[in-house]
Amino acid sequence: MAMPTLSPPPGTTRPIRVLIVDDSALVRKVLTEIIGRDPRLEVVGTAGDPFEAREKIKALNPDVLTLDVEMPKMDGITFLGNLMRLRPMPVVMVSSLTAAGAETTLQALEIGAVDYVAKPALGVAEGLDEMADDLREKIATAARARIGSRPRRARTGGATAKAAANGAAVSGSSMLRTTDRVVAIGASTGGTEAIADVLSVLPPDTPGVVITQHIPESFSGRFAQRLDGLSALAVREARDGDQVLLGHAYVAPGNHHLELRRSGAKYFCRVTQAPPVNRHRPSVDVLFRSVATEVGPNAVGVLLTGMGADGADGLLDIKRAGAPTIAQDQETSVVWGMPGEAVKRGAAESVLPLGDIAAQIVKLLRR
Repeated sequence: MAMPTLSPPPGTTRPIRVLIVDDSALVRKVLTEIIGRDPRLEVVGTAGDPFEAREKIKALNPDVLTLDVEMPKMDGITFLGNLMRLRPMPVVMVSSLTAAGAETTLQALEIGAVDYVAKPALGVAEGLDEMADDLREKIATAARARIGSRPRRARTGGATAKAAANGAAVSGSSMLRTTDRVVAIGASTGGTEAIADVLSVLPPDTPGVVITQHIPESFSGRFAQRLDGLSALAVREARDGDQVLLGHAYVAPGNHHLELRRSGAKYFCRVTQAPPVNRHRPSVDVLFRSVATEVGPNAVGVLLTGMGADGADGLLDIKRAGAPTIAQDQETSVVWGMPGEAVKRGAAESVLPLGDIAAQIVKLLRR
């Protein structure tokens, strides 16, 4: 497999120091090789379990950790929790493409991991090499991430959230009860938690919400279920032909684009496997452009934390269609790539801290 020629990012005086933590000697060896091919990165050590990792962190002072989920002596989630309390640092999780792996990875992101890479269901060497470019880019991004930038919001779980919100949501006044309005949200790195924070505050009479988060196919269903348990809205993974309903939110399935289509006064989800856009499927730009075309000024566009530029042009399309647009600010973004690009393009009507975005959405919907 031909590897691209990469250069250290501007202003970097030394490579990013990486510590690999995995209980498999073969995985440690393969990860060391593929990470070492990137001149921006330097593997300074490896560890086979969390206790060895703790000592290596003290001795080697790495910039980024890659962390396996399932390890002996102490599981990766427990170790990550201890690490984020005692010595917060950028962590990229390496997890399996299973339901259990998806659930554990979402837990890790809630605790404070910056990102994750899913191990493909191939032989170890072939599978890891297949996701090599993705891993290297995520490590380089993690080194620049703002650890601890996301404000911790108390969340009410499951049925309790829906019952409480049905009683009195966001100051108690009723939302305009119409399906003419649509809220479109896009995110990438750091987005699983940012989206959860926004949805956990929106009232149950919020117009339909459509969401694109860069996520693998095996993770998106669990992500939607988790959001459903945190939100007063009914959240589900979008299916082709789903009608967008008041009080519901629809998450783009991994490896599929989500678009909106209008028929009369009703909106419907269109789920496709058209080619990737901006190297992503699902792509935020694909969703946002369809919202700009089909919903126009009745939309609210929201671009949250994420690396790259996906969604920036689409948010500009929403703004040009006459709809209000919001970008997350740099201080609360794990990575200010996508929202930062939107700001550069003049696509964001408002640039707000994460904790203010839900209230702004409600304000705009009542306007």
